[in-house]
Amino acid sequence: MVVLSKPAVIEHLSLVNNTLFHGVPLIDLSKPDSNSLLVKACREFGFFKVINHGVPTEFITKLESLAIQFFSLPLSEKEKAGPPAPFGYGNKKIGSNGDVGWLEYILLTTNTESNYQKFTSIFDESHETFRCIVNGYVSSVKKMACKILEMLAEGLKIEPSNILSKLVMDEESDSIFRLNHYPPCPDDQFKGRNLIGFGEHTDPQIISVLRSNNTPGLQVLLKDDNWISVPPDQNSFFINVGDSLQVMTNGMFKSVRHRVMANTSKSRISMIYFGGPPLCEKIVPLPSLMKGEESLYKEFTWSEYKKSAYKLRLAENRLGRFEKLQPP
Repeated sequence: MVVLSKPAVIEHLSLVNNTLFHGVPLIDLSKPDSNSLLVKACREFGFFKVINHGVPTEFITKLESLAIQFFSLPLSEKEKAGPPAPFGYGNKKIGSNGDVGWLEYILLTTNTESNYQKFTSIFDESHETFRCIVNGYVSSVKKMACKILEMLAEGLKIEPSNILSKLVMDEESDSIFRLNHYPPCPDDQFKGRNLIGFGEHTDPQIISVLRSNNTPGLQVLLKDDNWISVPPDQNSFFINVGDSLQVMTNGMFKSVRHRVMANTSKSRISMIYFGGPPLCEKIVPLPSLMKGEESLYKEFTWSEYKKSAYKLRLAENRLGRFEKLQPP
């Protein structure tokens, strides 16, 4: 673990399943006590690592190979798949509000019937092959995300157990998928400073499923305001609680602030599935969790929150606009 501020941060961390993975809870989804451990991790961290996740290795390797093939192309070729409006290839600019990172990316819808014509002239394979490889991977990680959401519901003793997962499974689900490439950053760009690959932020959706290659860069912010570097593990997945899940649990679960730092020597490839609800879905605390408590948030739809969130800079508290003012 690399601690970026106060020393001995490990003293402040709780054990999950008697395992502390470099400050990150490690959860085996095949174990009988996983439900309660997932709840504990979401309460204390908003971020955890899962093993025995059920995603076939071939889906991972095929997609990573395709991503490397794409990002290795000349910029002029890659730009044929851009701009990301809203889907396609983007370079350095993150959104439309002035955020800039040391990366390039492909942003895709998870609609299995989506048209991938932008990529027709780029790959030796047809755009249909590209679509099939992406769909195979996304389908598998979506299944895993839904399993985790159902395990969380069971751990919270919420019925029905699919109350969260059905939002992601809905055919109108507004989920997205992102392939990021962080190229090695030349020393003359670094100049002895920390260079941001992707700036500090929380994910607006319900749940995020992250997998990266064996290159460091990801950092998460702990409750005591310490940033820690997360050691890479290309065989496992990292899960983020999103803003929407924070609201639906009335603040019981916390969406985790995270960022990616640039690397001077190695390329980093990451694949993130963002599980979102339908645009018209109301995002409110689940009644079964309230027990007479007042909601900490104003009622809003996912469409309203999405529009509001993407008007702000990455590091801003995007939920702030929807928090109810508490009496002094």
